[in-house]
Amino acid sequence: MKRLRPQDRGGIWYLVRRIPKEYQQLDKRRFAKVSTGIYVADDPRGARAARVLVDLNMRLEEDWADLAAGRDPRARRALERAQYVASAYGVAYQPAAELGAGPFSEIMRRLDLLEEAKGGDALTADALFGGVERPEMRVSELVEAYEQAQSAALSGHSPNQLKQWRSHKLRAARTAISIFGDKSLLALTRDDGLAFRRHFQRRITAGEMTIKTANIEISHLTKMLRTVDMERAMGIPLEAFANLRFEGSRDGRRPPFSVDHIRDVLLAEGALSGLNEEARRVVYVMVDTGMRPVEIVNLLPQHIRLDAEVPHVAVLGEERRLKTFVSERTMPLVGCALAALKLQPEGFPTYRDRNDVLCREINAYLADNGLRPTPGHSLYGLRHSFEDRLTALDPPDKIIGRLMGHKQYRVRYGDGPSLEHLQGWLERIAFRAPASL
Repeated sequence: MKRLRPQDRGGIWYLVRRIPKEYQQLDKRRFAKVSTGIYVADDPRGARAARVLVDLNMRLEEDWADLAAGRDPRARRALERAQYVASAYGVAYQPAAELGAGPFSEIMRRLDLLEEAKGGDALTADALFGGVERPEMRVSELVEAYEQAQSAALSGHSPNQLKQWRSHKLRAARTAISIFGDKSLLALTRDDGLAFRRHFQRRITAGEMTIKTANIEISHLTKMLRTVDMERAMGIPLEAFANLRFEGSRDGRRPPFSVDHIRDVLLAEGALSGLNEEARRVVYVMVDTGMRPVEIVNLLPQHIRLDAEVPHVAVLGEERRLKTFVSERTMPLVGCALAALKLQPEGFPTYRDRNDVLCREINAYLADNGLRPTPGHSLYGLRHSFEDRLTALDPPDKIIGRLMGHKQYRVRYGDGPSLEHLQGWLERIAFRAPASL
């Protein structure tokens, strides 16, 4: 979806969105038009309105999701209003049944608040005494609700990053449904949580899954439950899925390739000739930069600066989100990397935002052609090899951190090492490129 901008409708900024195709049978309007309540005269450039638009759009998408799930969006909004009013009186919203099961002193405190409000209105009474029912949500709706709750954090992700992000969450939700059914989130029990854990225990014991992978999937589900419960104050019984992770997980670090193997096998003339040019040259760039495959394939033409005094690439979060903020850096080009990028000055359009496809193709090629020292070796091992070769020179930690895009656990002063300085270190470990790239 394109970035939303406020639109002037009669001197007031509005959110205007065409109804998405998947919701057109549920929302018969051609366009959704929602006022920001901000006059154009008071905000001529629409800066304040643009910020309000983010919240309005999130609420609009929540309404569509409710409609698709067969729920009345008005029920969720009524609950949100009740929660807001309760917080204005300094108390948390509690359903009537939950409030009645608690201490009598809490009921008396809320009666006093209602009396101070001179009886209030029906909305105030409902907010203080739990008169609004919490809308039901099922496990199958959890991922969409979680994505809405994480909309700010996901705003800079590329389409493929979003696809991969969703796939992990969907897998956890589907596993849960296969074990205990598409239950209401409010009806989850400790037995459901333990059944979820036993499912992974059986798979680990059978050698179908590692402890690390099982813990990741468990974490995806529990984090979604926690976040949605916090965002919507639903009262999900989170204790049902507490403390399910397994002990004894290994970090699963992918082994590095030795210098001899890189020089004599991977860089041997014709060793990678069965790969297409872009995939082959990604390997060469990775050998002498240690960059992540995703960083290499998402280089845009303006990021590749071959005519600079020190040829280099800029790793920037443009059109996608970087792994961490310190991943943003400039990387001098030497050896195989410089030779390969001279042939790819426009980057790697075939694999842009498709690094998962690239990794599968290269890893399959290495396996099929006997180019791995062990079955545990993969393309990513070249990044670890780069770090090992660099570490063998015993440079300062900030040099390694800068080139690897790693977080530095010390206060950073000044601008850091120059490109010329970094280039000097890299030239000491650079490989000679094969004659045919």
